[in-house]
Amino acid sequence: MAKRYVGDEPFAVLLGDVIIDAKVPCTKQLIDVYETHGPVIALLAVPEDRTQHYGVISGKKVGDRLYHVDKLVEKPAPGTAPSNLSVLGRYVLPPSIFEILERTKPGKGGEIQLTDALDVLASQGSLHGLETEGNLYDAGDRVGFIEATVAYALKRPELAKELRPVLKRLLAS
Repeated sequence: MAKRYVGDEPFAVLLGDVIIDAKVPCTKQLIDVYETHGPVIALLAVPEDRTQHYGVISGKKVGDRLYHVDKLVEKPAPGTAPSNLSVLGRYVLPPSIFEILERTKPGKGGEIQLTDALDVLASQGSLHGLETEGNLYDAGDRVGFIEATVAYALKRPELAKELRPVLKRLLAS
């Protein structure tokens, strides 16, 4: 749907259910990697018992927080994940991904999965993953959404002053 707007430029994909609060914005971290290494996705280490909830990579560490991605697996069955590095909802991609998407057959859930197209980029040797810095909130999860709301409210002095006593009262009951 976005192909005609992107044209021949690299672009960022940001999934709305992932909120990342970082000193250096996550997208900026990825753009910096893209400029030297090409296509890049955000990664987060998750507990092994949670890998079935995410796309997960197989890859080789090539820098401080940087990985060369060999393969991606969308929501692997428990105990089958190639690593505990999950794919976050942040990507900086080349416009060539649209051609790959056009050739991608429906996968999990009968839908065309971006993860499958990213796996093609990985198989071509041109995908990196960056363990991004910052606090992650999964707003697609009810508790994660509440946690993000409270965390951001506490960052605002005028709200934090009123919210802290409310939280203390609720925790005491």
